[in-house]
Amino acid sequence: IHIPKPTRGNASVKDSEAPVTLIADTETEVLVPIDKHYEYSRFIEDITEVQALASMRRFYTDDAGYALAKQVDTDMVQLGRVMNAGDGTADYDAGFTGTDGTTLYDGSNAGALTDIAIRNVIQKLDDQDVPTSGRFFLVPPSARNTLMGLDRYTAMDFVGEAASANTIRNGQIGNLYGIPVYVTSNADTTTGGDRVCLMGQKDAAVLVEQLGVRSQVQYKQDYLATLYTSDTIYGVQALREDSAFGLVVPA
Repeated sequence: IHIPKPTRGNASVKDSEAPVTLIADTETEVLVPIDKHYEYSRFIEDITEVQALASMRRFYTDDAGYALAKQVDTDMVQLGRVMNAGDGTADYDAGFTGTDGTTLYDGSNAGALTDIAIRNVIQKLDDQDVPTSGRFFLVPPSARNTLMGLDRYTAMDFVGEAASANTIRNGQIGNLYGIPVYVTSNADTTTGGDRVCLMGQKDAAVLVEQLGVRSQVQYKQDYLATLYTSDTIYGVQALREDSAFGLVVPA
C-alpha cells in the first residue's frame, strides 16, 4: 500500500501585482508491506463435540479473536522501537528514561514514571507541532501503579472530586493533561526486561488490514474431528516517526 506523506509548507508574502510563490513539491510516500498472515487453529474432536457444553466452541471463537487481536496489537506497539529515529530493536536506543523524559535509555537506567517526565514528553510532541487531538499514552501495569501513587493525579485538591470520578476512588486513570491513558499488559518490553510507556499521536503509525479476522470450519473424517481456523492478513508501518516517544520504566 502506498500512503502519501506530505510535508508542511510555509506561507509567503503576496506582493502587489506579482505572481504567487509556488511551494516546491517535496512530497514523499510510505510503503506499507502487507506481509503478516497469522492463524489460530484447533481440532474439536467428535467426542468433545458430543459430550462438552455448547459453550466450548464459543470459547474457541472468543479465544481466536483475542489471540489474533493481541498479535496485531503487538506489531503496532513494537513500532515504538523506530520512533524518534530508533534502530528498530528492543534496545530502545531512542527511548527516554521514565525518571525525567530527557535522558536517553541506555539499557540499565529505567526509572519509575514521574510527572516531570510526562510533561517533558508532551513538550517534545508540542515542539514537533504534533496535533493535540488524537494523542494517546500507553502504559504497562507497573506505570499505572506508579501513577495511582502520585498525589497530582489522585488528591482531591489537584483533580477535584465529582462523586466517585477521581482516581483514588475508582482506580482509573482516565487522562493526563488531556491525553487519554491506556493500560495494557501488552506494552513493549526492552531487551533487559524493562517496560515501555509510549506517548504519541495516531498519525505516528498505520495499520492496513487486507483480511479481517475470518473463521472457517472443516470436518476431517480421518480424524473424526472438526478443524476450526481463524486467520487475518495485515501490515503495519511507522508513518511519522517524530510523533511518538518511548518512556522506559521498570517492569
